[in-house]
Amino acid sequence: MKLALIGGGGVRAPLFVASALRRAERVGLEELCLQDVDAEKLAMFGALCQEVGRRAESDVRITTTTSPEAALDGATHVVTTIRVGLEPGRVLDERIALRHGVLGQETTGPGGFAMALRSIPAILEYAELLEKASPGAWLYGFTNPAGLVTQALRDAGFNRTIGICDGANVGHHAVADWLKIDPQRLRAEVFGLNHLSWTRRVTLDGEDQLAPLLRDPAFLSGTMMKLFDRALVDRIGMWINEYLYYFYYAEQALAAINADDKTRGEEIVELNRNLLDQLRRIDVQRDPAAGLHAFYAYQNRRHATYMHYAQPDAPTMGQADEAMGAPAETPDGEGYAGVALGIIEALETGVPLYTALNVPNEGAIACMRPADVVEVSCVIDRDGVRPLPIGAIPEPQELLMRQVKLYERLTVEAIRTRSRATAVAALMAHPLVLSYSRAKPLVDEYLDAHRDWVGEWPA
Repeated sequence: MKLALIGGGGVRAPLFVASALRRAERVGLEELCLQDVDAEKLAMFGALCQEVGRRAESDVRITTTTSPEAALDGATHVVTTIRVGLEPGRVLDERIALRHGVLGQETTGPGGFAMALRSIPAILEYAELLEKASPGAWLYGFTNPAGLVTQALRDAGFNRTIGICDGANVGHHAVADWLKIDPQRLRAEVFGLNHLSWTRRVTLDGEDQLAPLLRDPAFLSGTMMKLFDRALVDRIGMWINEYLYYFYYAEQALAAINADDKTRGEEIVELNRNLLDQLRRIDVQRDPAAGLHAFYAYQNRRHATYMHYAQPDAPTMGQADEAMGAPAETPDGEGYAGVALGIIEALETGVPLYTALNVPNEGAIACMRPADVVEVSCVIDRDGVRPLPIGAIPEPQELLMRQVKLYERLTVEAIRTRSRATAVAALMAHPLVLSYSRAKPLVDEYLDAHRDWVGEWPA
């Protein structure tokens, strides 16, 4: 079996390869092809991935190519993790939003809208190539904003497409970690949209384990639930996706991001530049072991300040720089790679997997349309991917979901028709924008800033 990683010259590639090789024998993996349009980065990260394979003593062939057609030819499964416009595009997304007094975050609100403008056309091109090169292959989208990208792919008729996000299953895995059991012994009830979801229950042999843990300060303080006030957790009564911080603490999040010297995008630009400079100095083709050591240090530093402004006990960017010690030589968890590879394993072996994914609703959540891509608990086996029934949900969650889904539908339509008016309507529908007087200049500035990627849109 051949697995292709589109965006294989990115910083996540070595972690993805490590996860894939752990499952290689079970899924019959013979070739893992890394594809990227940046030949230099592909060569550097390809060398790191080869070192990962050497350490794993794996027989899987790890290949690299800049040709999408070569990567997709013969592939059974394809994972996309591209970033159109690279990190500078993210910085523009964040800074333009902040100039207009709205959230500057890469997937939520205006930043997610701008990223969708660049991501969706590119991913549709890859999907069209895949249909020709390997009809029947599965496409797993980690390219952000994952829910929006998946909606666009499904609307365009690419039905073997799944949106993946490790954040959808954090509540499920937090309960498993607390109980010290295999997550697959648990059944979670996740509903929502990508980066806008809740976990209603997590059961073990039919008995809910989540409700009592949400009243346990020790459990809450050791998880991402520490972002939320205890009174809010009690009020909602469910596990809250960490990205809901940007909705439940909207003005606080905006003030905190504005107070930082650098946006998260600007921090990542600097971290990535430093890593690439290190890898060039090391010459990873000659000394991949030293390159992998530098890579793990980068991963540790990057993780240290994730959503730091929302966590009172988190280090600032400067403190994280000063505190960097020796890097851990093994990554903590599998992240999105674990989600994608878990699905592949279930499809290939038939052993059922229970996890939350971004797929068409198909009646799972009562208030959503059948074709709406939602983030929902699913079961995967040889027969495919099936959302599990959720039914009715509480009114506050329903209203927020429906509002954001309206924004998503309009965004997909705007990109398909290249309509500025529809794009403005999309941002007006988003709860973090709402105002026409903000939405219109945001659309105009994003289209101007990203003209090289999105082309000309009629006025």
